[in-house]
Amino acid sequence: MDKIYAIFMNFLKRILGIDTEEEVTDENGNEIGKFMPRPEIPIDEEFMLNFKKNGGKFLYCENENELRLNFSEILKENEWDECEVYCSKPDIYSKFDHTKLTFNKNLEACFFLSDCEFLISNTGAILVSSSQMGDKKLSDLPPNFIIIAKTSQLIKTIGEGLQQINKRQDRNLPTNITTIKTFDEKKDSDFMSYGSIPKNLYLLLLEDL
Repeated sequence: MDKIYAIFMNFLKRILGIDTEEEVTDENGNEIGKFMPRPEIPIDEEFMLNFKKNGGKFLYCENENELRLNFSEILKENEWDECEVYCSKPDIYSKFDHTKLTFNKNLEACFFLSDCEFLISNTGAILVSSSQMGDKKLSDLPPNFIIIAKTSQLIKTIGEGLQQINKRQDRNLPTNITTIKTFDEKKDSDFMSYGSIPKNLYLLLLEDL
């Protein structure tokens, strides 16, 4: 009787144009109901998926040595071995003093090298501020970016990032806060990135947890 009832219900749904329940399984192959909440993916995986969807290039680094190796590979790939780099932070460019790069604040440089405030997992965006850009706008900076971040900078939302910035004890809180989210020709609807232009962006993510 149950089998006949099930066949009848499926037939009725097809006649009325009602979709049958979608069969969804979790990562272990267990069936999940169509209207059940999906398991939340880890924050690092969520960021990586959204970041790549936005067109960014992602390189994971287990240690400082791997960071330098991946950086060198980016230089080779783009033929940036002996060019100028816009970078105002000695603690960053000192990591690459073995290269033939010239570090300065020339806006016509091959690329912009910097750290960031936070990595936003739910949008795949990178939160930056005056600590990285000074008084410049994203559109003022070179079209190519290499951003160095740490796994401890991964957070869920922009709001969480702004809260953490406001909680800092430093009186000189950063200004000019914005997100980099567009890494190709797609239009970006994120109000925090309004008016920005697409950037060819590489992210070197250093493990520190």
